[in-house]
Amino acid sequence: MSFEWPWQYNFPPFFTLQPNVDTRQKQLAAWCSLALSYCRHHKLYTLDVMEAQESPMFNNKKIERKLSMEAIQVVFEELRKKGNLEWLDKNKSRCLVMWRRPEEWGKLIYQWVSKNGMVNSVFTLYELSNGDDTKGEEFHGLEDWMLLRSLQALQTEGKAELFTMDDGKGVKFF
Repeated sequence: MSFEWPWQYNFPPFFTLQPNVDTRQKQLAAWCSLALSYCRHHKLYTLDVMEAQESPMFNNKKIERKLSMEAIQVVFEELRKKGNLEWLDKNKSRCLVMWRRPEEWGKLIYQWVSKNGMVNSVFTLYELSNGDDTKGEEFHGLEDWMLLRSLQALQTEGKAELFTMDDGKGVKFF
């Protein structure tokens, strides 16, 4: 299934930050939505800002327009304020993208555990994100850092307990 671009993506002014405050807010909301949708579709969890500028997400070769580095930083800052992005370094050159927040992933994982009658079961983190039982689930292939945060959110809710084993981390669901 190919990614569906929003109509604005083929509209050249979309690639220039607009000076009018109201217009800019709508533009930033559209860019944030586009970035999260694109990352979700391609299952991207980490981005390099320099590489992002050359990716189709911010570079429409068909109309020969790309978002400036400054504008990308503004979009990323907006995503950070909304809780969908976290910087990995002080230079703001790499970031974690959370197109679904840890609590939302935790809810999906717990629904799967409950639906399959696996409450009171123990799993390794590898089994949850890469095991045969989770193939076809949205959280299959989830990066370790996000899986861990999701399970920590469930632990806070009293639905799971994380523990360390000889060969890594495990989790028990309640």
